[in-house]
Amino acid sequence: MAWQGSLSRGSGVAQAGTGSFELPIDLPSRLGEAGGKTSPEELLAAAHGGCYATSLAGEVARAGGTVERLDVRCTVTIDEVGDKGHLIVSSELNVRARADGIDADGFERAAQAADEGCSFSTMLRASATVSVQATLES
Repeated sequence: MAWQGSLSRGSGVAQAGTGSFELPIDLPSRLGEAGGKTSPEELLAAAHGGCYATSLAGEVARAGGTVERLDVRCTVTIDEVGDKGHLIVSSELNVRARADGIDADGFERAAQAADEGCSFSTMLRASATVSVQATLES
């Protein structure tokens, strides 16, 4: 991450160590005015969603099922918390899945195990709420 300028007028670029992306970041992108830029919270949501999706695919396979498609949407919320300032207060995963060889109860167990096995869920729970709404479509 490279940053230039003040908080209100500056900007930065988040870069992956692999060189796979370079994404612009600035203060308005953190306050809801993305303007084609990203925010640390959006990057965290993408990472949490990716971690959970891979964990869920593994859990479905472990239960004897085969994933056709997982659609994972993650929303990270930042809010002002008393005298602590702005903190991440929640991460909400909304999952829609198509899978063969697993019923709704088995899928729900897999979804819970995937949350427990996702390192981002574990990290976020140290200071925020993590919720999972997982639906198996027929």
